[in-house]
Amino acid sequence: MTRPSHAPGRAAGTRRAGLGVAASVALTVAAITPLSAASAGPGAHPDDAGYLGSASELTGAPPASDELVHEPSGAWFVQLAGTPSAEGGDAAELRRQRHRFLDEAAALGTDLKVRYSYDRLWHGMSVRASKADIAAIEDSARVEAVFPVATVDALEPTDTEPAMDSALGMTGADIAQSELGLDGDGLRVGIIDTGIDIDHPDLGGSGADDATEFPTRRVVAGHDFVGDDYNADPSSPAYEPDPQPDPNPDDCQGHGTHVAGIVGADGDTASGGVRGVAPAVEFGAYRVFGCGGSTTSDIILAALEQALVDDMDVVNMSLGAGFVSSPDYPTAVASDALVEQGVTVVASIGNNGTAGTWSAGAPGVGDDVIGVASFDNTEYDARMFTVSPDGREVGYGHASGSPEPPVEGSLPMARTGTPDTPDDGCDSAGELPDLSGTVALVQRGECYFYDKAINAQNAGAEAVILYNNVPGSFAPTVAPPTPDDPPVTVPVVAISQQDGLELNSRIAAGETTLTWTDETTTVENATAGLISSYSSYGMSSDLTLKPDLGAPGGLIRSTYPLEKDGYGVLSGTSMAAPHVAGAVALLLQARPDLEAGEVRDVLQNHADPADWSLVPDSGYIEPTHRQGAGMLDIDDAALAETSVTPGKLSLGESETGPSTRTLTVRNDGDTAVTYEPSHVNAISTGDAPNDPGFYLGEAGVEFGTDTLTVPAGETAELDVTVTAPDGPELGQYGGYVVLTPEDGDPLRVPFAGFVGDYQDLPVLTEAGAGLPELGRVAECERYVELNCTMGGVYDLLPDGATYTMTEGDRPVVLAHLEHPAENVSFELFRARHDGTPGVPVVGPFNTVLSVDEVGRSGTPTAFNAYVWDGTRPRGHGTDRTVPVPDGRYVLRMTVTKSLGDPHNPEHVETWVSPVITVDREG
Repeated sequence: MTRPSHAPGRAAGTRRAGLGVAASVALTVAAITPLSAASAGPGAHPDDAGYLGSASELTGAPPASDELVHEPSGAWFVQLAGTPSAEGGDAAELRRQRHRFLDEAAALGTDLKVRYSYDRLWHGMSVRASKADIAAIEDSARVEAVFPVATVDALEPTDTEPAMDSALGMTGADIAQSELGLDGDGLRVGIIDTGIDIDHPDLGGSGADDATEFPTRRVVAGHDFVGDDYNADPSSPAYEPDPQPDPNPDDCQGHGTHVAGIVGADGDTASGGVRGVAPAVEFGAYRVFGCGGSTTSDIILAALEQALVDDMDVVNMSLGAGFVSSPDYPTAVASDALVEQGVTVVASIGNNGTAGTWSAGAPGVGDDVIGVASFDNTEYDARMFTVSPDGREVGYGHASGSPEPPVEGSLPMARTGTPDTPDDGCDSAGELPDLSGTVALVQRGECYFYDKAINAQNAGAEAVILYNNVPGSFAPTVAPPTPDDPPVTVPVVAISQQDGLELNSRIAAGETTLTWTDETTTVENATAGLISSYSSYGMSSDLTLKPDLGAPGGLIRSTYPLEKDGYGVLSGTSMAAPHVAGAVALLLQARPDLEAGEVRDVLQNHADPADWSLVPDSGYIEPTHRQGAGMLDIDDAALAETSVTPGKLSLGESETGPSTRTLTVRNDGDTAVTYEPSHVNAISTGDAPNDPGFYLGEAGVEFGTDTLTVPAGETAELDVTVTAPDGPELGQYGGYVVLTPEDGDPLRVPFAGFVGDYQDLPVLTEAGAGLPELGRVAECERYVELNCTMGGVYDLLPDGATYTMTEGDRPVVLAHLEHPAENVSFELFRARHDGTPGVPVVGPFNTVLSVDEVGRSGTPTAFNAYVWDGTRPRGHGTDRTVPVPDGRYVLRMTVTKSLGDPHNPEHVETWVSPVITVDREG
């Protein structure tokens, strides 16, 4: 999903320059010289020659905040036994099973409020319930698993200044249209998003607001699942969690219209319109967001089922639940089921790349879903100002949270530091120069954008220019971090490092004047063709290689609602996914024989791996678990007569030794093709996920033969044996198998694996105040029925405490998960005199909560909150949960690691709470 980059000022942006798509085609097994310890940064590992530096060393990312950040949960998915109807299950029988389950749950004394029921792609329901009620129904023979319903982050609008969309040329879509005659005619693409502006002329509308009837000539199907006012974000003043569906999926937010335009707009480009990847497709519009704010994953799953009913050929989801990295999560499972029904599913992999590894999210991590990474665009149009003495044009982006820049007027320029000042503008103690009446130039780094802007404003600046400290563009926000902080009241804009250094030199040389204009200028992107800084890292929690491939997502111009100027520029993996969805339509038009499950393999075979974005132009290759197969190359895929399956190799953990896999090469051409197999390693990652270290990739690859000849119209097999590198310990490695023909373009197969025993990764680690820890719910403003697990404020009580078990006085366990977990559960015991667990409160039925497939915490100080309401399971019967008597108790938290055996002590981690004294009289 799309979000502007809210990285703090210290973060370096890390949108990169370097090896372009064309140059990366000729990957070879050339030797790579490692960086020196000095160039790798002060934290380099002197004993590891392959260490290249950490994310913080290479990007200047900020240190972890000391403030604990709560990662809230919402409602619950309850997966029930039974085969979904799309896979052969009887829909009537599935409905009866759901009714029986609800009857059983009612008999147990639970209060389950059903939100959605599912039976086409996934069998079960989403419910709103307390954690105690969820614990009560988990032992039912009808329940297969319970998952938290993830809140999908709000999609925030952006400025809608015009820009040049050069992305089609990066993927070969321009050639596919102009030379191959492909336009997606006859294909339907479903857009699960904020809806589509049905009036937009580039998308088949009339061109006048509210003048087009739904369905339209091009938006032929769809549904609004939520209504205008819906907003699932409980921290928002506009919080409105109750959907108000209606038939018309018209877009009042903008994101879905932007996505649809990338897939298939058919505008007049000579007049400023947009032409998308597949301009003749028809659309299905499935609106799962209101006019602002967030949605939830259970609504997304409902939209997936409707897309099946509406006979979509392709479904695009430019959204996802960050860090929910399990392919067993319901939206991922439902997406896989949709692929089984012949629908190709494309989803963005997520915008959490600055948070490090294991950050990819569902549904993009689905086994059969095409999970898409983002690459930066080659050029874009930006608003501009000019500077003296020669009127040099400088393109800029507006920093959200500040007033709009003016379109006329001049101001003298001043600087707050030099390029050698890493904490430029960070000092709020009055040491900045007098900036009265000037435009202040400030370098990014060491503190938050807001701090730099407010400091310059307080020193008298009438405007602020932030320039990057690494190559590339960035999108800052200077919104106040808390409601108590004063707002930035002067315009703040962002420019590239190159432009910032030039302006710094001019100011140092003498008087320099800035003049605002209402014009635009074309800006060449220094990071073109490289992974965007925000694009999330895989792998998935079951060690499947994710993402699958990439496409342009940084600085993309596309359609926007007419009431919001009609066109806009957005960045994110949200913008990359529809490039792939449109490309799938072109590929299916060119090769209608392809099955939905084959499409991804073909696209991966012909994608172009890119240079490592953190150290461009150095011969290093971006990690496969960041870029997948590389940049989409649709014209080559459409023309290809040969292919290799599988399209990627997920090698798992290296504890079992070398991994041998068989590749099958198919030749649909008229002549035999002989390939020479080779491989190239990509960068490996290790260490803490929030600040990963980067290492030379040193996997060994052997082939069953030196050459492979595939006769015309036949297939041939090639055995590939991959030996994992010795390091980094407990890290991710990868690379590419390259099949180079005597004449023509090579085929590639990305691979990835894990170094060591996967279950050795730590999960329960300290965060901020030293979690896990016992606390108290001190305040609850919303979601009382969910035991204050959203919006609560918590006091830490490491020595235990006495609780009345009234609302606002209940024990809570705060836990930071460093890596994904297969299961998190809590058991209740009577406390011994020494505070250790005694006997279970009720024999084998003492589990008070169990949650499956929990993602890693998103920041070093983030945590999940698990509240106990003072009840216990009673066992089988009609009164399942009862309050515990007053007394002394402890909770034992057990985390089963991903792919772990819950019965193997080496695969679980446990934590025992301090003594919880229940005294209801107070």
